[in-house]
Amino acid sequence: MRVLDLMTTEVVTVTPGMSLKEAARTMTDVGVSGLPVLDEDGRIIGIITEADFLAREAGRSEPRRRRLLDALFSEPQVAEAETVEQAMTLDPFVIYPEASLTEAARVMVNHGVKRLPVVDAEGRLRGVISRADVVAAFTRPDDVIEDEIREDVIRRILFLEDGVVDVSVVDGVVTLQGTLPTKSDTRLLEELTRRLDGVVRLESELDFEVDDQRSVQ
Repeated sequence: MRVLDLMTTEVVTVTPGMSLKEAARTMTDVGVSGLPVLDEDGRIIGIITEADFLAREAGRSEPRRRRLLDALFSEPQVAEAETVEQAMTLDPFVIYPEASLTEAARVMVNHGVKRLPVVDAEGRLRGVISRADVVAAFTRPDDVIEDEIREDVIRRILFLEDGVVDVSVVDGVVTLQGTLPTKSDTRLLEELTRRLDGVVRLESELDFEVDDQRSVQ
């Protein structure tokens, strides 16, 4: 499954010239912790998050016990003239619609972000994918994963008969056992299995009858 299959396409955005107070109000109204910042052409130029507001607020000398966004609404120091452009994070990490969920998860983990703007080749925003979206894809039941391997991969793609490959799935860990006709079949089955949503790890005990690549040479 790709990013475009799970991303949210109806995304609330802000502009660089919007005030911080208005951005904070928008954030609380829609119930999100971050908003993409777009230029006039719909290209993403930054992102404004709760962390950016926190950094702004941390520079003040007054007590910090109140809720951050409540403070933004009430403090006279946060004037309407303070804009999103002055506080946003520039050049946020993004991902393309055709990327895999595994790749999206890797980017989020490596860079410690909760969401990724999804952009096209021109940098225009097409959606947003969050950690929750990725996690949802990895909660598929074991029996559903096993059935997809048997029916869609083994039978419909590789055209192998029942019983050639033994498949078991436990907590997302897939074990494949059996002997396939060629080395290419073995590699293809392993690769397609790894790409399935919900597969945490593949333990392959597959063998093959013919090293077809070597025989061609």
